[in-house]
Amino acid sequence: MSSDVRFTDFKSDKQPTWCPGCGDFGTMNGMMKALAETGNDPDNTFVVAGIGCSGKIGTFMHSYAIHGVHGRALPVGTGVKLANPDLEVMVAGGDGDGYSIGAGHFIHAVRRNVDMSYVVMDNRIYGLTKGQASPTSREDFETSTTPEGPKQPPVNPLALALSAGATFIAQSFSTDARRHAEIVQKAIEHDGFGFVNVFSPCVTFNDVDTYDYFRDAIVDLADEDHDSSDYDAAKDKILDADKEYQGVIYQDEDSVPYSELHGIEGNMSEIPDGAPEDAMDLVREFY
Repeated sequence: MSSDVRFTDFKSDKQPTWCPGCGDFGTMNGMMKALAETGNDPDNTFVVAGIGCSGKIGTFMHSYAIHGVHGRALPVGTGVKLANPDLEVMVAGGDGDGYSIGAGHFIHAVRRNVDMSYVVMDNRIYGLTKGQASPTSREDFETSTTPEGPKQPPVNPLALALSAGATFIAQSFSTDARRHAEIVQKAIEHDGFGFVNVFSPCVTFNDVDTYDYFRDAIVDLADEDHDSSDYDAAKDKILDADKEYQGVIYQDEDSVPYSELHGIEGNMSEIPDGAPEDAMDLVREFY
């Protein structure tokens, strides 16, 4: 780890291909700032991404990275972290990738409490596939494939996380740069699974959940008398459908991460001398 790293050190030479004005620019910048502020550097950081507009974020960031398959970013991130606990693992995804096909993995990653962070760019729309309703879209949100709206209530990812036993639940707004980076930093510093749902507006296909909407609707918990260690208080905030909250909503300060709970330590990717030759052949096949 280094104290001399700047967030720009996490920028790759590949330019993002997102639409101009996309909320994912701010989300990514906050992720890089948070990594730098926590003393990480590209050489000890591993970014895992799924499918969707957020999927190529590992290409746009300078670090170790893998672009996984749809909905499977979290199990890949879990494997990376357990194989090498010394790496800072950050998983990035979108609301479709994480809360639809990846919902099962999301729940189990939460309950395992592996010491990594999960940043979800929630724009309440399928952006990459050109504007279909996503799991977090409003019940009356009109799209080309749901002209009368999805007619089903949106998934509440914060409630899913809480019910699965999350030890850190937060929400941020991509364009509130300083606050967003601060919240992601707290997720990284948390001992366990740090989950951050980010309001990351889609300027091309979602004309309802816009920057202006979130600026007017967001209630920052830093301005309220909220105790993030109070489970019942967190549940009340999470189930309050009338407000959009920003901040750390719940944190179990006694959280014990999976690796510590199960005595996992050391770099398992290093094969010791004397390993069976068949095992070495398998390693060579994939590395």
